[in-house]
Amino acid sequence: MRIAKALSDIGVRMIEVGDPNVAPDIKSSIKRIIRMKKDGEIESEIVVHCRALRQDVENAASLEPDRVAIFHGVSDVHLKYKHRKTREEALQAMAEMVSFARSHGVAVRFTAEDASRADLEYLIAVVRAARDAGASRVSIADTIGVFTPDRAREVFARVKEAVPDVGLDIHAHNDLGLAIANSLAAVEGGADVVHTTVNGLGERAGITPLQVFAAAYYYLTGVKLVRLEKLPEITALVEAATGITLMPNFPVVGENAFTHKAGVHQAGVLASPETYEPFPPEVVGRTREFTLDRYSGRKAVRHRLERMGINVPDDVLEKVVEEVKRADAPRLRDEELLEILERVTGTPYRARVSKMVEAYIWLRVANNVYTTSVARRAAALANVVSVAEITGDYDIVVKVVASSIEELNRTIEEIRGIKGVASTLTNIVLKEIPTPGSRA
Repeated sequence: MRIAKALSDIGVRMIEVGDPNVAPDIKSSIKRIIRMKKDGEIESEIVVHCRALRQDVENAASLEPDRVAIFHGVSDVHLKYKHRKTREEALQAMAEMVSFARSHGVAVRFTAEDASRADLEYLIAVVRAARDAGASRVSIADTIGVFTPDRAREVFARVKEAVPDVGLDIHAHNDLGLAIANSLAAVEGGADVVHTTVNGLGERAGITPLQVFAAAYYYLTGVKLVRLEKLPEITALVEAATGITLMPNFPVVGENAFTHKAGVHQAGVLASPETYEPFPPEVVGRTREFTLDRYSGRKAVRHRLERMGINVPDDVLEKVVEEVKRADAPRLRDEELLEILERVTGTPYRARVSKMVEAYIWLRVANNVYTTSVARRAAALANVVSVAEITGDYDIVVKVVASSIEELNRTIEEIRGIKGVASTLTNIVLKEIPTPGSRA
């Protein structure tokens, strides 16, 4: 329900909320989301998914969503091995189920499953039959991710030319890493709805990621399809709900998406961000970062010091850069950079720089919940720097580093909101004592 609300709030026009025939709890969740729409909490069109079977369609339509999405395979492979129907038999079954759904007073989208491997003339016949039976939209699905951009553009253009009075969706799987490119090409060919998931989740390698498609479309056309600045928030929400975290190099919302490492890149971005960035990170709710390590140069080190309110002469900067390049660390934190500066100048700096707020949060997990699933969801939250499963009165301890008490409180509330967290205890760090040989 929180994810559905968040999607609506950022401007997603359609939300497909699942198939009520899969399990009772899914049906219950769909009912609650539809109630949110009727109560005005959600503005998006609510779409319910189902197979092209009479009982499934009736169950889906009975929930009174805005639209029922009916799917049926259209490739010869699916018709032979999955449906065991001839092309003509399948065409009749598809049309009957679309008409049956329309008789319940709901809008219909028909999904042509495995359309990318279907005979194009037969696919056009399917789209036309679905339209004639009452479907106002048809989804052309690249079910195993084998479209190429050129082929996707061609198929959509041909279908749009043959059946111009039906809306077309692209549903692109990412098995070969082409989902975003194929979705963009399909739009060029005539698609006006793109199926996406937050973080690119889905069967196997997933489908087109919402964040990346929206950012790419903005860069290419200047049009903001959703509130781009809210993308990091919905990314974190879905990470916490699923326990599936993004790779650091995930485009747009990954940890490293706007982090610059090589000295030449850092110098270029500091001179003009457009040298190494497609658009300012603030557009998508991000900030620009520079790693400090042996690859960093003078401009990056000076920038990091100035960000902390410290200006040093050029000769001191040169010595600091030399020490940075010798440091045996994958990335230098601010604290470690200040330690180097103190060593070079013999002057204390760390006491002058305001510290972040650090806290340890102890979690008790409900008896019927898998502890590791809670730990993974906590680890996905912003400001969480470490998570450990422990023995004793509590099950998990989480370390949080925040820029303020307000930010810390928000993180605590997010942790308390994780399904399975029974209770928490928070300890704020007052003073951390460096141990011999440590950098902190």
